[in-house]
Amino acid sequence: MQREKTETLKARYLPLSKVSVPLMRRMYEIYSGYYENVSLEVFCTDMVEKSGVILVMEKATKRVVGFSTMKTLDMNVGGRRAKGVFSGDTIIEEKYWGSRALQVTFFFRMIREKLRHPFRPLFWLLISKGYKTYLLMANNFHTYYPHPDGKNPELARLVDYYCGRLFSDAYCEENKLLDFGEGYTHLKSNVAGITAEMRQKNEKIQFFETCNPTWNRGTELPCIGEINLSLLVSYPFSLWRKQRRKTKTQIAAVACE
Repeated sequence: MQREKTETLKARYLPLSKVSVPLMRRMYEIYSGYYENVSLEVFCTDMVEKSGVILVMEKATKRVVGFSTMKTLDMNVGGRRAKGVFSGDTIIEEKYWGSRALQVTFFFRMIREKLRHPFRPLFWLLISKGYKTYLLMANNFHTYYPHPDGKNPELARLVDYYCGRLFSDAYCEENKLLDFGEGYTHLKSNVAGITAEMRQKNEKIQFFETCNPTWNRGTELPCIGEINLSLLVSYPFSLWRKQRRKTKTQIAAVACE
């Protein structure tokens, strides 16, 4: 399927108090299009536990085409105080896959959180049903866990901490997975599947499936990435380089037509 131009999108953060009923229904409409075993009641119950949501919209029509829920969490592990920002349900309509509108808005939100407590460690907390969510962290963060090369094992304690606080009934500390049972929400079979070619070409996708072999029935892989000064400085340049490569590819494709 041909993707829409990503510059047609914009994103913004909205606190939970500003989320209207029609907006909640629109978000659920998008979500239910990509996930099995969903209900409006459960979706709304989960939503009210969050701090807010990043909305992704078409610039021209302001139609919501994606979102990511967020929750801030104070953490204290072994006397180490930290702040966590948990990303919950995240989905964008397929024709807009590849857009960075959500990533950019999330980045500026993290700058704001870091400036509020500049000397306190800040972490992105996420749980991943599918490889795409895992790659958002693995492709953009310098310090994260779990890591294909076994790096940053000290972050496992923070994963245990936030999963114990948020998902104590579903978390298995031994295999570092969240299992909410057979009837739990999971990606539809035609969404974000993993092929043999993908496993062979991308070690991070292969690693994700090794860590979460039952992802297709809804088990979640808890992850954590540190948002430090190095990341905040380098991330804009990384986005610029990716956009530059993409523009060159598009120009080359047009020239060949």
